[in-house]
Amino acid sequence: MPKRSAARSGPGSARMRDVALRAGVSTMTVSRALKEPGKVSPEMRERVLRAVRETGYLPNHLAGSLSSNRSTTVGLIVPSIDNSIYTQTVKSLSEVLKHSGFQLMIAESGYDPNEEEELITVFLGHRVSGLVLHSTEHRPEAVEKIRNAGVPVVETGNIPDRPLDMVVSYSNRDAAYAMTMHLGRLGYRRIAFASLYSVHNDRSKDRLQGYADALKELGQDYDPRLVVETERGYAAGAEVVARIVQTVPEVDALFCAGDVLAVGALFECGKRGWAVPGRIAIASFDDVDLLRHVSPSVTTLRLPRHDIGQRAARLLISRVIDGAEHLRGSVVDLKFEVIQREST
Repeated sequence: MPKRSAARSGPGSARMRDVALRAGVSTMTVSRALKEPGKVSPEMRERVLRAVRETGYLPNHLAGSLSSNRSTTVGLIVPSIDNSIYTQTVKSLSEVLKHSGFQLMIAESGYDPNEEEELITVFLGHRVSGLVLHSTEHRPEAVEKIRNAGVPVVETGNIPDRPLDMVVSYSNRDAAYAMTMHLGRLGYRRIAFASLYSVHNDRSKDRLQGYADALKELGQDYDPRLVVETERGYAAGAEVVARIVQTVPEVDALFCAGDVLAVGALFECGKRGWAVPGRIAIASFDDVDLLRHVSPSVTTLRLPRHDIGQRAARLLISRVIDGAEHLRGSVVDLKFEVIQREST
């Protein structure tokens, strides 16, 4: 009996017939599940994809487009994995990537650019095909490593002045400006602003800038006593509203550039018996479900979290699979919407 040839090794060494054997189906079914997923049942596609993962098979449409030393993994770095605002983006990003044969690897930087650089190094060491970075401020060393690696990158947390590569997001400055202008047009004259610490957080910096620009447009003075930077949490939001009302009693509105801060502020007003918006109006920065169901419901900014994930994934896929170099430098601004509710 002739000896069986030794199993091949290395990325992409498995063949379609290996996947078919593992899944217990024909090679035609494997091909259809990967290239025309609508023609097989969801159960069959999942069965085939599981076999693909287990064998390490690299589909032909990827093998022809990826360099031989790249994986089918995309790395995502977010500031915090316990913040629910990233959920929609992560889910939609993962779904689109998975449909095209890619897997998403997620890591947390903790708002630390040094940690982000280390994670980028790790991802590049895993030969990722692309990176999605929520932050838009990076250490020069991290930028150099990315450029040397030649992988496509999508930044999703803001619209930076100098994009690293591609951008899919909304302008934090414009969003904060729009909400502050909205409050001013409703008649509020002493508008306070609360946000997370702006150190290593370009989003907080831009939100503060938008607030300040809107005050100028409204003809209102910028009062440092009405601006508070704090950490994340309901307790922080409660402390903010209590501190501001005590420092500037005539304050009539509080714009919290964070949903958790806004809810904490609202709860504190309830504990103290302060009417919202009678005593003080409250506005937020993300349309999470909780803001619709508290009483009063909270005026907020609706942000395109789901669309950001989808568009980011599609840009990466186009660059990696189709070699769409014309997309390099693309900036996709998905805008936002002011949602007026009872709290203002």
